[in-house]
Amino acid sequence: MSMRSIALIGAPTDVGAADRGASMGPEALRVAGLREALAARGLVVEDRGNLPGPLNPVQPPESGYRHLPEVVQWNQHVHDAVAAELAAGRLPILLGGDHCLAIGSVTAVAAHCRRVGKRLRVLWLDAHADFNTSGITPSGNVHGMPVACLFGIGPPALTGIAGYAPVLERSQLHQIGIRSVDPGERQLVHEQRLSIFDMRYVDEHGMREVMREALAGIDEHTHLHVSFDVDFLDPEIAPGVGTTVPGGPNYREAQLCMEMIADTGLLASLDVVELNPAFDDHNRTARLAVDLVESLFGKSTLMRART
Repeated sequence: MSMRSIALIGAPTDVGAADRGASMGPEALRVAGLREALAARGLVVEDRGNLPGPLNPVQPPESGYRHLPEVVQWNQHVHDAVAAELAAGRLPILLGGDHCLAIGSVTAVAAHCRRVGKRLRVLWLDAHADFNTSGITPSGNVHGMPVACLFGIGPPALTGIAGYAPVLERSQLHQIGIRSVDPGERQLVHEQRLSIFDMRYVDEHGMREVMREALAGIDEHTHLHVSFDVDFLDPEIAPGVGTTVPGGPNYREAQLCMEMIADTGLLASLDVVELNPAFDDHNRTARLAVDLVESLFGKSTLMRART
């Protein structure tokens, strides 16, 4: 594999989340050795430090959204930073921060793909469908809304960051590991006919078949973006998240998921979000996240020869 240039972009905020603490996620990933682990794989890694942004005002929802002005500012900063790295030919890794930040990240990736003529495929690894809206949300937390916003359902300040909406089409997104969907959200998901490989599907068919289906049809003209919410993982192995949901992928299933993505050689951008050190045990979840990111870049637990 040719040497690749990676840019780490910290976005230390929890303005879109239910609990405080995801703002410490970028530093936890650094302490767990993310840059060093990637560099050891022969990658050129530049840590851009942390983006600036507003503090969490810790206010109740207004018109169905908590902290909407702050969420918009953070996503604009993320969008601009990710867009700049893509334009320079580097692979951006967004270190969150909560999952609302993927609005800015994926919007930048989608706009880049339109400019360079690449087909976009987004794999959304998450316990939640993230398709809430201001009208159905039980909390107003925007980290439960990013997929809806990317599909053009949400406030114009978030859906229109790139100057057009929707950012994503149904065929571009596959969600994996879903096991928690709010009642109103479930109806919207069915209406939109999202491609969701929930945990029942994973249990019935196995992770290998799930990933085979989710990666079907990609080729050298595909830009593969992975949005990795750490609560995708079973909380038995990854307790350091704010919204734990039992019954997620175990260590081997998660490794297989990442290894099959790596096997494509097409990973071109990545979010790592919702790591919350306030709920973790001696940075255990951050270390696991780093281990899995290494697998996305070619580390194989089976140590098999590459063909």
